Amino acid sequence: MKSSGAPEPAARSTRGQVARLILELGPCTAATLGGRLSLTPAAIRRHLDTLIADGMIETRTARSYGNRGRGRPAKVFVVTDAGRSAFEHAYDDLATSALRFIEQSQGKQAVAEFARRQVSELERRYAEVLTKDDLAGRVQALADALSADGYAAAAGPAPAIGAANARLQPNGQQICQHHCPVAHVAAEFPQLCEAETEAFGRLLGVPVRRLATIAHGDGICTTHVTCTSTQGNTSTQGNTSTQGNENETVPSPEGSDI
Repeated sequence: MKSSGAPEPAARSTRGQVARLILELGPCTAATLGGRLSLTPAAIRRHLDTLIADGMIETRTARSYGNRGRGRPAKVFVVTDAGRSAFEHAYDDLATSALRFIEQSQGKQAVAEFARRQVSELERRYAEVLTKDDLAGRVQALADALSADGYAAAAGPAPAIGAANARLQPNGQQICQHHCPVAHVAAEFPQLCEAETEAFGRLLGVPVRRLATIAHGDGICTTHVTCTSTQGNTSTQGNTSTQGNENETVPSPEGSDI
């Protein structure tokens, strides 16, 4: 009997796994995806081509640092805005309209106060699990708590670009959030990102800096956590996109560790 042309349920399920894995890992190659899902190169390519055609993912050229040798630059796959919308982005329009009303009637400061209040409950819950004495342990506990809330977060040592950075930031940590449930709202109201960054600084007890945000068009929300012996210093530096910060700490294109 001739097929109707509709994709089989198994194919749709596998394709969904591919899209979800790209969301969780961040920019990654076809080889990485195929290896994780035990798919042949032909099979993973077929699913990637369909996801691209559906507007769920897109390709980018992987960033490289130092001498990468000859050969074609690696191609990585990332989730598009439309793809993110397919992963439970509900009530964005309502939330945006509500924040616009608050801003128009009470000003930008009222939006910032609202954002801090929203984050305060999250901060209270996370404080209960950040019990490690060492910074790396607290950072990992924070990433685990964020993942449990749907942020697909990971943590690890911040990669140092060049010897000078290695001396300046010997033991910095990095948190990468591969999913943001409020990215579309935060694109118009960055106060949400700023409140979250401030909370991270208080929870970890050290200065933190937001290097990239999904809301600003970056593939991942990246937060650098400074290693310092001065505990209790929770000052944060502003919510900064990777634009204009090409030499800042950024995650590996493959997202293999973070």
